[in-house]
Formats: sequence, structure tokens, C-alpha cells
Amino acid sequence: MGRPNSVLILGGSGQAGAGAAAVLRRWHPELPLTIAGRDFGRAQRVADELGAATAATVDLGRGDLGLPADGGYLAVVAALWDDRLQGLRYAQERGLPYLSISSGLVDIAPEIVASAQRPGGSAVLMASHFCAGIGVLATLYATREFERIDTIRIGAVLDESDAGGPAGLADLERWATATSAGLVRRDGVFTWVAEPDARTDVPRTDGILVPGRSIAILDVPSLALATGAPNVRFDFAVGESAGRRRGGPASVEIRIDVEGTGPGGQPRGLHRYLVHPDGQRPLTALGIALGVERLLGLRGAAVPPGVHTPEALLDASYAAERLAEIGAEFVDVPGDK
Repeated sequence: MGRPNSVLILGGSGQAGAGAAAVLRRWHPELPLTIAGRDFGRAQRVADELGAATAATVDLGRGDLGLPADGGYLAVVAALWDDRLQGLRYAQERGLPYLSISSGLVDIAPEIVASAQRPGGSAVLMASHFCAGIGVLATLYATREFERIDTIRIGAVLDESDAGGPAGLADLERWATATSAGLVRRDGVFTWVAEPDARTDVPRTDGILVPGRSIAILDVPSLALATGAPNVRFDFAVGESAGRRRGGPASVEIRIDVEGTGPGGQPRGLHRYLVHPDGQRPLTALGIALGVERLLGLRGAAVPPGVHTPEALLDASYAAERLAEIGAEFVDVPGDK
């Protein structure tokens, strides 16, 4: 049974859910959390480690999620694939904020329709971006001094041993089944790109190129519409990370390349990496935690019902501060000025 008025984290014993819960516990020690999963013992272990948290068994095949009728919650977080949208329906029926990270660009239509059918129901934060929106927020922070942005190109290198747990691997397989094409914005037009245009190499911080491809990801429309950039592309590569090649743990690197103009209309380019030595997990956990904090009104004004994205709700400078706290770092590309 969950704690009264707690944050219900579906998949809370998985990597993303447990990581986000740990971040929220550090920021807000008194915030009650309910770690919900199919394996009660595993959920209980995570709850015990957190403190001020309880465990619950959840059934995503049921409209009531298999939870007690008298359970009270502050928000619902789907840190796993909510394939029947039972978590979203549960939140809507109770007027609770809802956050999801596993829909991807190819699976958001049901969430959008469900939200459109109940426009006054819940605040729905669709954070199915890379690392739950951290890549978008980092890019917006890095480009804050541009007057005009013409081109944004993001290249993410994910270590092959850092694709997440079973739920994360299932997400990647599902997205790959839905489409092998990538979504780009080219000359202001959102365009699908297939072979061979989708193929590319993504450079690591050490200069080594990792084979990758353009993918269909929410980061592309989020960045395009937030900045007005007519050309946006997100490339994704899975392979050996620079950190593991050096003999350390698997790292994650997000390369940000931007072209446009700076103050006074002077041409300006930016070439920078966001890196974390411990891989994507801390970044994803941070992205979820930032979203929950905002949805609960623990920072910023109350979020109205409707569909929201991370960049619409979260301040990029604040996200950058939190990134520094967890050990992430912005690194300029060698030779760039």
C-alpha cells in the first residue's frame, strides 16, 4: 500500500525509476514515494534504501493498477512502457499529473489522443526524449546566447553495455520495429530519411567515429520548434564509449553542433559535448526528477492540464546547475573557439 499523497513510480525498481527516486529523495527528503513494480520484494528493497518510501505491487493490465481503492497519490510516473495506458487513465481519472519516458516519437499518438479527449484532466509530461529531455535542455542552455539558430545537429554515443535494463532494451527494440527511418527538419520541413541518408558516423570526444544513424526521436521537433532552427538532426550510435575504452566505466557523450548568428548578427558556431562518466542512467534519472519536481509545483508555478514537453516546463539554466551537481560536464570540441 502506498503512502498517503505520495508519488507513484510505476517501474520504480528499474534503473530509470529507482534512479529518479534517489534524486528526488536527495532534493526533497520529506517527499513520500511509492515504488511500484511487479516484483514486490525488489520494490521493497528500493523503498527501504530510500527511506520515507513504500513498495506496492502493480498490474498494468488493470484499470485500478491493482492498487487499493483508498490509495492517495500526488502524481503518476511511468518509468516503463505503459502499453495499455492504464497509468495515464489512472492519473486522468484522479486529476493527477502524469509523466512518461518510454513512448518515443513513434508511440506518442495514443497519449496525445487520450489527453485531447480529456483536456481538463491531467498535466501530461511527455518526456520520451533522449535521457528524458536532458539532451534538449543541455542544447538550449548551450545556445542561449545565439540570436538566430540555423542548424542543430546532435550526436549521442551510448555504450553498448549501457542500454538500460530489460525495459530499456525492450523500448529500443520496439522503436526499431516501428521504423528504421529517421526524422529530421530540413529547410523548415519535417522529413523522414531512410537509407543511405540515415547512416552517419558520430564522433566521440577522443575523435574516434562510431557508426550511427539518424533516428525518429522527440528531440528533433522539440529543438526545432523551441529554437526556430530550420535544420535539425539527431544521430544515435551504440558502441564502445570513450570512458570504457580508457578502462573506466561506460560513459555517455552527447555532441552538440550549432550554426547561426550571435549578438550583432555575426556568424557563430558552437561545438560542444555533454558527458557523464557513469553513462546515461544518471542523466535519465535527472530528467525524470526535474519533470516530477516541476509537475508537483515544488519549483515554479502550478502546471495546468494538457500535454507538455520538458523544454516547455523546465528552465535550461536550472537543469545545467543540476547537471553539474551530478557530475555531468560540458566539454568543448578540441580546436573549437
